[in-house]
Amino acid sequence: MKPTDILSAEHRVIEVVLDALEHLFADTRRTGVIELESAKSALTFICNFADRCHHGKEEDLLFTKIYERGMPRGVGPVAVMLDEHELGRRYVRDMLAAVEAFERGDRAAAGTFADRAAEYVELLREHIAKEDGVLFPMAEAMLRDEDRTQLLAAFQRFEVTDLDAGTHQEMEKLAARLAERYGVTPAAQRTPATAGGCCHGAHGSCH
Repeated sequence: MKPTDILSAEHRVIEVVLDALEHLFADTRRTGVIELESAKSALTFICNFADRCHHGKEEDLLFTKIYERGMPRGVGPVAVMLDEHELGRRYVRDMLAAVEAFERGDRAAAGTFADRAAEYVELLREHIAKEDGVLFPMAEAMLRDEDRTQLLAAFQRFEVTDLDAGTHQEMEKLAARLAERYGVTPAAQRTPATAGGCCHGAHGSCH
C-alpha cells in the first residue's frame, strides 16, 4: 500500500461526515434549530479525524517529504492545500462558536452554523477531489520507494504517538453512526471523486 492510498481511504471516511453534515445544515435551515447531538458528533469527528489525524499526516509527513523531493513551499499545489486547510479550520471554529451560542439561547446562531457548515462541505469536497485527482498522483511521481517505506512507518507512529490510543478507530465508528443516522453511503462503498479544479493557485487543530 502507498502512503497516498491511506490518505485517500481516509477521504472516504471524511466524505461520510460531509454528507451527514449536509443533511444536518439543511435541517437546521428548515427548522431554525441545530440538532446538537449530531452537530457535536460531526464537529468532534472533524477536529479529531479530518484535521488532527488526516491533515496532520499530510502537513507534518507527506508534504514535508515532497518538499525534500523538490515541491515548492510557497506556491503550487501544496500551498493551495495548506491555505484550504486553514480556511476549513476557520469555518469549523465558527461552527463550534455557533453551537455554543445556540446552547446559550441565541437562536440566530442556527443560521450561522448552517452557513458555515455549507461552506465547509463545499470546500472539503473540492479539496478532497483535488488531492485525490491532482496532488496525490504528483506526490507519487516524486516519491522514491524508500520515501514510501518511511512514510508508511511514520503514519503508523503518528497514530500511536500523536493521537490518543484508539482515536482513529473511535472516529471511524462515529462516522458510521452518522452515516446510519442520516442514511448516507458508508465509507467502504465509496470511490474517489474526480478532481474538481486546478490546485496551482495561491497547521494545528480546530481550536
